[in-house]
Amino acid sequence: MANHASAEKRDRQNEKRRLHNRYYARSTRNAIKTLRNTTDKAAAIEMLPKVSSMVDKLAKINVIHAKKAANLKSGMAHFVSKMA
Repeated sequence: MANHASAEKRDRQNEKRRLHNRYYARSTRNAIKTLRNTTDKAAAIEMLPKVSSMVDKLAKINVIHAKKAANLKSGMAHFVSKMA
């Protein structure tokens, strides 16, 4: 339990940021799943830059690690390129 006003404020800020990060991380994970479940190559090619951008933004604000972002983007690009 916070004993100082500054610690209480820090708790409020941390909770707000946690919820913000959860929202964007979940939105990005859903976008990745949608891309991977797509069977139409044209739609997947159209979605790839948008989803890659979402992943980059998560890495930029340190919600996910930069190397994880690179692995996700690489996997998505590989998936799209192998589609028939």
